[in-house]
Amino acid sequence: MRGYMPTTSKMHGALAATLGICTIGATAFIVSDAAAQGNAILEEITVTAQRREERLRDVPMSVTALSGERLDALFEGGEDIRALAARVPSLYAESSNGRLAPRFYMRGLGNTDFDLAASQSVSIVVDEVVQENVILKSFPIFDLDRIEVLRGPQGTLFGRNTPAGIVKLETRKPTAELDGYALGTVGSAGTINGELAIGGPLNKSQSMMGRFSILSQNRQDYITNDFTGENNAMGGFNELAWRAQLLFEPNDDVSVLLNIHSRELSGGTASIFRANILTTGSNELNANFDRNTVFFDEGDNNPQEADAIGTSLRLDFGLGETVTLTSITAFENVDNRSLGDIDGGFGASFLPIMGPGFIPFPSVTQDGLDNLDQFTQEFRLASDGSSRLFWQTGLFLFDSTFEVTTNPFFVPATTLQHDNEAWAAFGQVSYDIGDRTKITAVLRYTDDEKRMRALAANQPVIPVQVQDDNVSWDLSLSYEINDDMNVYGRLASGFRAPSIQGRDVAFGAPPSTATSETINSVEAGFKSTLAGNRLRLNGAVYYYEINDPQLTAIGGTGNFVQLINADKGTGSGFDLDTEFLFTDNISATLGLSYNKTSIDDPNLRIPVCGSGQCTPLDPTQSITSGGNTITVAIVNGNSFPQAPETIANFTFRWGIPVSSGEWFFYTDWSYQSDTHFFLYESAEYHSGDIYEGGLRAGFVTADNRFEIAVFGRNITDEQNLKGGIDFNNNTAFVNDRRIWGVTGRVNFAGM
Repeated sequence: MRGYMPTTSKMHGALAATLGICTIGATAFIVSDAAAQGNAILEEITVTAQRREERLRDVPMSVTALSGERLDALFEGGEDIRALAARVPSLYAESSNGRLAPRFYMRGLGNTDFDLAASQSVSIVVDEVVQENVILKSFPIFDLDRIEVLRGPQGTLFGRNTPAGIVKLETRKPTAELDGYALGTVGSAGTINGELAIGGPLNKSQSMMGRFSILSQNRQDYITNDFTGENNAMGGFNELAWRAQLLFEPNDDVSVLLNIHSRELSGGTASIFRANILTTGSNELNANFDRNTVFFDEGDNNPQEADAIGTSLRLDFGLGETVTLTSITAFENVDNRSLGDIDGGFGASFLPIMGPGFIPFPSVTQDGLDNLDQFTQEFRLASDGSSRLFWQTGLFLFDSTFEVTTNPFFVPATTLQHDNEAWAAFGQVSYDIGDRTKITAVLRYTDDEKRMRALAANQPVIPVQVQDDNVSWDLSLSYEINDDMNVYGRLASGFRAPSIQGRDVAFGAPPSTATSETINSVEAGFKSTLAGNRLRLNGAVYYYEINDPQLTAIGGTGNFVQLINADKGTGSGFDLDTEFLFTDNISATLGLSYNKTSIDDPNLRIPVCGSGQCTPLDPTQSITSGGNTITVAIVNGNSFPQAPETIANFTFRWGIPVSSGEWFFYTDWSYQSDTHFFLYESAEYHSGDIYEGGLRAGFVTADNRFEIAVFGRNITDEQNLKGGIDFNNNTAFVNDRRIWGVTGRVNFAGM
């Protein structure tokens, strides 16, 4: 388990010294043979952060791994992948598109662009297959072995736009032992969830193994639309996802793994935008806010849906005794639709009625992703790592095509086709210098090209093409001080390919582009297991500098979504992870990160809110463009948007053994410091300091076969601002409501 505590920069050193207990470990502890005699120890954690299995302590970069109860508890109430936000040091996530298009930020670096064609600084990688599009990143979380969060540039071994880091998901694979589980959840707001997984051998020789898992998440609509008089009009979802895997291992030198997966989201609700729930000059929710009520005159109650299917084939061939050839071929397909009342209210100032508050003009928009096809292919040769020298080299191919349709409803729909082709070649060498020192070097060449053309538009659109290539690298040195502690230093570069933003075509403006951004990062850290393997303490400090960072100017007077390049950006801070066993039955985790980011461009100007109802905190100027005078903010020195300085969380587990099993209590809490939503800073559009908590309490049998628990998510029913809409009125959206429930689980093995 892990957690974070809020702190200030002056407290950071004292806190680390006082605790002496931070870990990058993430799995719940295991009771070994020694533990059975009253001496529980922390389990050794194995990760694949460098494309091979290694002890977490030996990986020369900042990594967090989540699994077991700490992972399952986050998604118990039907939460989507955004539940990881602030649950891992330096990781944040949010979305203005509901469950379908999460945006991730690592060490303050990310992209606030809500367009369905937007590129992101953080990659989601599932079973070593990159999920590039934002809709692909939202595949439901179930039947996972672990989640690894890799901080800092990761583009050398994991291609596709990873200057900030990677969230790496590893599913449970088929095994030669029969195992699985079934669970069911009933909760408030009409929440009914279920999961089932079963796996094991399919023939007597155990050369063929399979695993099938399925997830169903359902919540009833609970939000009333007071304008139309419809009760329980929105707020729910129906999610169905499944995964089938077939593993064939005819001998020790050949392994073939086929993965087929699918999801269907129906009856979903896009983000709920609420008009004028902020008062000019304040970010406090006012009397216009009621979590269970909206006043929408358009948008058909904000429906959302998605269909996706994908497959991957992994082949591993032993070439002699020391070299393995790996091929990973993957294909993903997805379609989605979202419709929303963007102004969050009814009527307008030029109509007979309007509200809540001032509505300058109505705004409703439908967005859709049509027939996204993503193909990836990787070939990799790697040594077995048994000698002092380890090496691997590979070739990566990427091809994606999709259409984005935007319908603002006051003009004909616009459909833009996006194509992206990329290839890369990479190599890594790791060498043990003596018994305690290891040096690792990685080099990667990438060529990336994007194209966009209009299939339907209300104006002529010249096709757009951008291309660039890049050489990125990674160099690290690690030293084992003793059997309990390693230290390391890492220098790394990263690259995000040029981007195209075509959303403004639907609103009568030309598309925009951004040139490549590059990042150089330096990191130093330590990893330790102390107190007789009862305490794990890991930490890192870092500094990075980005040249030509790609930023997105959203909203403002013209309600535009435009790509821009700033001159430079910087970030610095630290990550800490702790896991501690106080006794055999009491454990806790504490995690903490501090990320200080800054835009460095004295000439950058960003339009501020279009409604005139917000209060910019930056110096402003009035400029004339196209005969219109607009107010712009000087944002030099501002933090990156959606980049909280402090993220912290804390978990605690207390087990009470009895003859038939164990009664347990588990709680987890997260904290996020004040976070600005846009490139400019204002008195209204920032989150303030916010937190959320969860708990589980129940009983598990001695053989771990049966478990029953009551749980709660957002147990204090916090109403936290998560984002805003600034072009029309003081519109914003908030976090999910409180959910209570009961879960029953059956684990089975060897049956």
